[in-house]
Amino acid sequence: MRIQQLRELLDFVAECHLDMAQLYHRLNDQADSTRTKMLLDYFEQHQKGVARHLEDYIDAAPKRVLESWYKDFVFEDFKTHCQNTMLPASMTEDDVLELHLELDNLLIGLLEKTANSSSSAEVKSALEDLVRVQKIHQQRLVHSTMRMEDI
Repeated sequence: MRIQQLRELLDFVAECHLDMAQLYHRLNDQADSTRTKMLLDYFEQHQKGVARHLEDYIDAAPKRVLESWYKDFVFEDFKTHCQNTMLPASMTEDDVLELHLELDNLLIGLLEKTANSSSSAEVKSALEDLVRVQKIHQQRLVHSTMRMEDI
């Protein structure tokens, strides 16, 4: 049985966003299309920003919330998943967006699962707010991506 604190989970999610940024940087080096490269650069910067926001959240969150304990949480090896992800040099903006949504939804799902298993109403509410913010970030990114296609 493995027990984790909420702080560790949030640190893990922030690291996962940095892993996504590294993936987008690597794919940028391999992409043929200038437009795809621009999108990958945008996604890389966005993921770094999301990681910073999570770190700021951790710094500002109440200690009692961050020290909540969870049993039997198994984290997927997200870093290895990002390192093993490949797209062809001919990748399109749609391929990149699809990949991003897949990865981002894994992280949002992990936060939702944690919120649903929280016994404390305060912790559950904090995580639900965090999930809501993550979904808003995702929607804005998709809208920004669609606007880039109009350029």
